[in-house]
Amino acid sequence: MSTETLAIKITKTKESRINEVDFNNIPFGKVFSDHMFTMDYKDGEWSNPEILPFGKMLFSPAMSSIHYGQSIFEGMKAFRKDGEVYTFRAKDNFARLNRSADRMCMPNIPNELVMNGLKELLRTDKEWIPENETNSLYIRPFMFATDEYVGIRPSETYKFMIFCCPVGNYYSEPLKVKIETHFTRAANGGVGEAKAAGNYASSLYPAKLANEQGYHQLLWTDSKEHKYIEESGTMNVLFVINNTLITPSLSGTILPGITRNSVLTIAKDWGYNVEERQITVTEVIEAIKNGTLTEAFGAGTAATIAQIQTIGLDGMDYELPEIKGREFSNRVLKFLNNIKRGQETDKWGWIDTV
Repeated sequence: MSTETLAIKITKTKESRINEVDFNNIPFGKVFSDHMFTMDYKDGEWSNPEILPFGKMLFSPAMSSIHYGQSIFEGMKAFRKDGEVYTFRAKDNFARLNRSADRMCMPNIPNELVMNGLKELLRTDKEWIPENETNSLYIRPFMFATDEYVGIRPSETYKFMIFCCPVGNYYSEPLKVKIETHFTRAANGGVGEAKAAGNYASSLYPAKLANEQGYHQLLWTDSKEHKYIEESGTMNVLFVINNTLITPSLSGTILPGITRNSVLTIAKDWGYNVEERQITVTEVIEAIKNGTLTEAFGAGTAATIAQIQTIGLDGMDYELPEIKGREFSNRVLKFLNNIKRGQETDKWGWIDTV
């Protein structure tokens, strides 16, 4: 039997927790559905695909991922409309997971195997997928090294898992962001374009300092000169300047966001001018001052489209145009939400029906 067609063992929970959940008031990332998917990598192949009740795990204190950081993850969402369950660009997320795995010396996962596991998990926990227009089921696939070995080398064994969270909006209000000109998220030649756990660990302290100053997030800049805008802490960033949609080009230090790609694809299809290029801090601030910057927003799985209201630099806050008048970002948010729920034609093949 090939790894792509491995039978998935299913052990269902004896008592669902779903009745404990207030689906009208869901905190992001704190409520977990009944089941999770797991499988193991050993001796060069994946084995033991299983769906089992969500719960705690036992592991060795010497597990190598704890000490040396071989850990990667993804984020995607599932939606439910009139009894049908949809995933949005899941294959693209798993392709990116494999690219992260390459960079972190971890094994790839065959697409059919991982998609089968995801779909079976979603069928098992279908009732956890919210049906209203503002909520969804957040899906967290991740992989980590499991060798019991205190030595610096790639692990020979790994565990892959998926668990899910019913969620509402990631951000409850427009964002106030600070342009970071001291700390660095990623450097050329590093792992910035991989969705590696360590990228996020290193960003926590600068983000904490910004939070203490009243900002929701950072806008990271390049590591060499802190001259060019790169991305935000939880999303890629895009600007509308002089009626052109502009986003930093993928340079190896920026995560190639699936939502970013979706927004750019849609914008081009709609006939908007689109530029993927380096964009300087000075250009952004000058465009705010002279009124040519009309929109700034983040794009990511958790937030989808997160409007930026204020940009801070060197102790000065710059206010952006009001959100209700932002033509492109409001339109693309509505369009993306409708695609995800089967209410718009999916001309790009982004939706999988579970």
